[in-house]
Amino acid sequence: MADLSPNELRVLLAVESAGSFSGAAVALDMTQSAVSHAIRATERRIGAVLFERGRKGATPTAAGTSALGYARRVLRLLELMGAEARAAAGPEAGAVAAGPLRIAAFRSAALHLLPPALERLRARHPEIEPVVRVVRELGRGTAGEVLDGRADVGIATMGESSPVPDQLVGGVLREEEYALVHPAGHPAPRTLPLLDWAENCTSYTRQWWAAQDWIPRATVEAEDDGAVLSMVSAGLGMAIMPGLSLRGAPDTVAVTGLGPERPTRSVGYVTTPELARSAAVRALIRELRAS
Repeated sequence: MADLSPNELRVLLAVESAGSFSGAAVALDMTQSAVSHAIRATERRIGAVLFERGRKGATPTAAGTSALGYARRVLRLLELMGAEARAAAGPEAGAVAAGPLRIAAFRSAALHLLPPALERLRARHPEIEPVVRVVRELGRGTAGEVLDGRADVGIATMGESSPVPDQLVGGVLREEEYALVHPAGHPAPRTLPLLDWAENCTSYTRQWWAAQDWIPRATVEAEDDGAVLSMVSAGLGMAIMPGLSLRGAPDTVAVTGLGPERPTRSVGYVTTPELARSAAVRALIRELRAS
């Protein structure tokens, strides 16, 4: 297959972003026929149809979704090439880690794990510009954002049921316990209704839950852990929550341990093998490990 040029990759991304060849043509200041020709040529080289064409526009096929992820990652590496080359030339070149650093994190990690790490990162590397997106840790989650080229680093939950994808590398940053959370002063918190949210647990933790005959079915499933904590604070029920979700819990909430067989979860980072060697990503990982 002949090599694709960066401009051809940008045409792919423009069609996805606009949802049509005509919209991509406007965004790129090209004619629609030129965009159509570029996409057809790219499809011939790759050997797969990348977009379904229809009256409503252009939608990526499964092959297109895969190709778009690679396109974003390749273009990101081209963006970093100059800065990384200057950094490799040594201190005399005056090069430092600089530019945007795209981070995908689930809510409690973005609220409690990232801020101190980013504060230290900014102090040591003021030229780095963190861009944080909060992503629900469901389905492909934050790792999917990295695979799709939308993030350089993902803060992810890890474990047997959510391993690091084959195309990525990563490491564990912290292990945290689950605890019973209930209204402060309640005489029998285990009798309260259970509050939950979809992102809460891995399958391993759910198996632990299923083996506990005192845990009822959840009567309320909230949007996120913040809403659950607020409802517990208001006396509406109990919850089983991990450590990060309990940072800054109000005095109206009490936290009780679940004993020696309590479930835990691992929180870590994922990135691509190429980006793992970049100065900005390495700097962020150092600060995350120090948190």
